[in-house]
Amino acid sequence: MRTIIGAAVALLCLSGSALAGPTDKSAFDPVRYEAQKVLYDFNFDHPLDGQRALGFIRNHIAAAQEFGDFEGSKFVVVAHGNELHAFSRLNRTAYPDVYDKVKELTDQGVQFHICRNAARSRGYRPDEFYDLFTVVPAAVIDIAKYGNAGYSYMYPHVTPRMTRDDVVEAHPELAMEE
Repeated sequence: MRTIIGAAVALLCLSGSALAGPTDKSAFDPVRYEAQKVLYDFNFDHPLDGQRALGFIRNHIAAAQEFGDFEGSKFVVVAHGNELHAFSRLNRTAYPDVYDKVKELTDQGVQFHICRNAARSRGYRPDEFYDLFTVVPAAVIDIAKYGNAGYSYMYPHVTPRMTRDDVVEAHPELAMEE
């Protein structure tokens, strides 16, 4: 009997996962990714949410540069929400940083498309957007085109960012555990 218990204990000791628990650290897997073909669907409630969502693309590009085949990757944005107001050259005074932030991404090969139907319904003509954008007939058919070409579909949701400090502030008992 002692031999069986001893063998079981030894087996548990040799098995790292058997002893893993809620205080054990997570692992990092620096996996290598293939080239990315990605379509980002922008359809936001507020004009500046489009600018904030550019962070998703910047992060995606940074990850592809560090862990994948960035040179073989393709990124497309199709915009058809209220972010169009910030993408119009008529509104540069209201949204002064948008052009430079979009240009930073177009310089890295990101393509930006604007839905003509969405633009028209918001009071814009196709020539009233920055030169960094291409106006396409309709977002729905453009999104389908890239889906048919094998692009991954990304629909970023912009939410307020919380930090660890925000969580500790809401749960002071966490500070005592550090």
